[in-house]
Order: sequence, then structure tokens, then C-alpha cells
Amino acid sequence: MSRDSGRRSLGTRSQDAAGLREAARALLTTPVITATRRPETIALVRRHVTALRTMFSTQLGYHLIAESGFARLVKLPPEPSSPARTLARRNGTPLGAPTYTLVALACAALLAPGVGEQILISQLVAQIRSDAAEQGISVPDDLPQRRRLVAALSVLIDWGVLTETDGTIGRWGDTGADEALLTICRPLLPHLLVRSIGPGATDDSILAPEAGAPRRRLRRRLAEDPVVLRRDLSPEELDVLSRERTELSRLLNDNFGLVLEVRAEGALAYDPAETLSDIEFPGAGSVKQAGLLLVGALADRAEQSQSAAPEFPWAVVEDRLGELLDQNRRVWKSEYGDAPERLRDDVVALLVSLRLIEISDSGVRLLGPAFRYRPRAVAQHSQLTLDSFDEERGRS
Repeated sequence: MSRDSGRRSLGTRSQDAAGLREAARALLTTPVITATRRPETIALVRRHVTALRTMFSTQLGYHLIAESGFARLVKLPPEPSSPARTLARRNGTPLGAPTYTLVALACAALLAPGVGEQILISQLVAQIRSDAAEQGISVPDDLPQRRRLVAALSVLIDWGVLTETDGTIGRWGDTGADEALLTICRPLLPHLLVRSIGPGATDDSILAPEAGAPRRRLRRRLAEDPVVLRRDLSPEELDVLSRERTELSRLLNDNFGLVLEVRAEGALAYDPAETLSDIEFPGAGSVKQAGLLLVGALADRAEQSQSAAPEFPWAVVEDRLGELLDQNRRVWKSEYGDAPERLRDDVVALLVSLRLIEISDSGVRLLGPAFRYRPRAVAQHSQLTLDSFDEERGRS
């Protein structure tokens, strides 16, 4: 082989590896991808589908379904200590239980006998209400319920299950009369559930994490969770983290472009490109600004008191948020002006999802990564890093 041929071969392998990594990152971030919404990504996934299936199966225990019109990465349920990942409206507000019910009812309605490739929203809503009535669920025709239906159908539109072909669901939600024609990606519908739910299914059986396979479980947690604390790992996983750190670091970087950092309290795999995180923090918005200021203030207070297990009663949290609300009332959302309890709930939910705090019996407890956000060390990246984990004091 000539030197030029060797260089071209090396360049091709490098391009293939980069394309494979790009496709893997896209699927990690968006496990449901359709050709209608992201044709270039589907083409990339199909180009590397064999390698992707093998890599996801062996490295994370995930199953990849790829067809001409869609790709679905079937993930496993998160570990019990992992932060909850809730669906949200387009404005970032988490969906409540009633809206989750409507998402399930909408999927069932789309699979009803006689439903073709397209459906009018009036027909879809009629089927949803009929199915709901059979189960004793009330779906009244009023504005609040229509808005919940719009939120539920928006989830399916974002996933690519539905496409607004003529008209919009938003217009229907406002009036209850405007029609919209929806196109259905029918081949994708049966693959939305991670696990089949039969008559005898229980919460424990549906949400049970994968048993054994400590290497795969650890890689999965590092790829999915913002921070993995040592206290949440099994002895086998801790052994992998200790003895096989170099190989673990290589696999995470080669496959997903993630950089492993390990400290006394735990580990994380952060993304230098800052595109894999589903929550940008620090970031814009009232809740993120309040969360950053609150966690910084609590971390600073804990540092001054030299507390080994920093815990703060609700009164301290509420007082500090009240001060922040007074100082920032003109720039934060008007909805929080007279609703400090809602601000507290939203801020706490955000910080819990980032593994910066956890809720205790009487208030909140700071976790190690929170100390990165002390006022003298404000973070510059949307993903956490453990540079300021206190290795000597070993907070957890």
C-alpha cells in the first residue's frame, strides 16, 4: 500500500469514527428521531446502524431500532437514585400526571382500528374521550383540558409521531373548533414504550433496573446522570471505577465524546461541546438564576461554618429565596411575584435534578457538586465539573 493510500485509509477511519460518535450522541440526546423532522440525522444513523447497535448493546445495554423513517433508542429504566427525567411543555413547565395520562390515551387512540396515516384532530380527540370514558377518566371539553391535550399532542409532535399537515393544534386548543389535519408515523407507535405493560405488571417490575453487569451499569449512569455519587454505587461498580478507570475513560470518550472526572465523592462524564446536557445550568430564566444564587449562598454558608454534612431547614431556604425575589422582582417572571412557594418548588426541583441538593426530612442537604457554585467560583459550563469537589473533607 502506498503512503497516500495509507493516509486516505486513516482519514476514512477517522471520519467513520467521528460520524459514529455524532450519531451516538444524537441518539443519547433524542432517543426518538424521525426522518420527517431530522432527515440528515436519520441518514447518519442508518449509515452506522450496525456499529451503533453493537456499541449501544455492549456498552450501555440499550436496544436500537432503526427503520427508513425513524430511529428509536430503547433505554433502560434509570437507577432508583438517578434524578427523575420528566416530560415538559415547550415553555419548560413539567407535565403533570393528568397530561401524562393524555399522552398515553393519545397513543392508544392512534393505534385504534380504522385509523390510517392521517387523522383530524376532532376525530383524535373524540377517540381519546371515548377511550378515557371506558376507563372512568374524565376529559371535559373546557379550556384547561384542551390546553392539557395540546401539551400531550405537542410531545408526540416533538417526537415525530405526529406532524401538523394542515392547521395547528394550538389553534384548536384556543377555540375548540378550528380543525387540524395530522399525519401519523404509524411504524414508530408500537416502539414508544420501553417495556410492555401487561395486565399483571407492577411498578416494581416495570421500573426494575438491570441486574448485574456492573461495568455496563456504571457506564450507563455516567452517560445519563449529571453526577454519580460513590454512595449510590454498588461494591462491584466502585471496583470498576477504581480498577478500570483508564479503560472506562477511553470508552466514554471514543463512543460519546465524554470526558471522565473522578473525585472523592463521585464521578461524572462531562461534555466539552456542551450539547449533550438536557438542562443548561447556569442558564437564562428566572428559575435557573434563582437556583444558581441560592445554591451559591448555601454553599458559601456551609463553607464558613465548616459543616461536614451541610443541611438547611426550609425556613432558611425560603428566607433566602424571598430576599432574592425582592432583589430581582423586576427581571424575574411576574408569576413568582406573589407566589414564593411556587418559586421554591421550581428551584428545588431544578437543583435536585442536577444532583446539587437532596431533600431531607426538614429541608435540603447540599451535595458535593454544589460547592462548585460558591460565589468565588461561579461555573462557566452548562454541565457540572468536579474541579471544586472537596477531596479532603469528602462531602456527600
